Amino acid sequence: MRISNNITYSDFMRNLGTNASKVQTTLNQISSMKEVSKSSDNPLLVSKIMDLTVSLSKNETYSNTIADSISWTQAQDSTLDSVSTSMLRIRSLIQSSANATAGSDELKANQSEIEQEISGIVESLNTNFDGRYLFSGTNTTTAPFEVIKENDAIVGIKYNGTSQDLPREIASGVSVNLLADGSRLLNETGTATDPENLSTYFNDLLSALRSDDKDALSGDLLAAHDTYANNIVNVRAQIGTLYNRLSAAADRNETEQLNLTETLSNKQDVDVAEKYMEYQNQMTAYQATLAMGTKIMQLSILDYMN
Repeated sequence: MRISNNITYSDFMRNLGTNASKVQTTLNQISSMKEVSKSSDNPLLVSKIMDLTVSLSKNETYSNTIADSISWTQAQDSTLDSVSTSMLRIRSLIQSSANATAGSDELKANQSEIEQEISGIVESLNTNFDGRYLFSGTNTTTAPFEVIKENDAIVGIKYNGTSQDLPREIASGVSVNLLADGSRLLNETGTATDPENLSTYFNDLLSALRSDDKDALSGDLLAAHDTYANNIVNVRAQIGTLYNRLSAAADRNETEQLNLTETLSNKQDVDVAEKYMEYQNQMTAYQATLAMGTKIMQLSILDYMN
């Protein structure tokens, strides 16, 4: 069966174009350091790369959220540590005031110091972190606590925040609540019409000091103080538990970030040494095709007659 020159030339040009296309593709991969540069190169691979890129972006967002939440809990822990120190000092002053030998001057001095400690507690609970108040619930732009005074005398403290915590998504389908509801620190055990909380306790304490009621100071007020102080410790323990969970989530997030990055690199990035060897082989094939073409192009009808 005779093969015409036209068929030979067509096959030659098709093979030459195929080899040239392979060389060009490999050159593009080496220069861009990417396996694919457009979706038509490998639609399935491009789809996987896009999914991995989206997952990486989400994971970075989760990482930032976790880091911010950890800083939030650390600031809260530091704040409540200061509050606990103030409560401990107030307890010491109550014991000192309840002493039978304590005179009126000592009671006034203790009262003044306790008022300063109460003001310090409010200042601590009004700590602002990155432009947000730590214990104001969802109303993070408003200072949550204020000192209530009547005739320049402290009669309690007031909470101005909301009773909601702050939800944070730390992984796909996983959320935690940052403890932002400052009202839990008041430890309300009464009713709306007859409240009984940290604020009413401070009022009762200062009233007992002003009236020199040592029986109340050594009895109910001292016991109540321990209740409210323990409540602050319990809230701090909850924050510590949340901190541990966030720290574990940060470790998982970092591991997942590394795994996603490695997987994306395996699918997207080229192996330079491997691609260079591939390029060399393709160039050899391309040059061989060109060399064969020069021989094919020289054939004429006389060659077939011979």
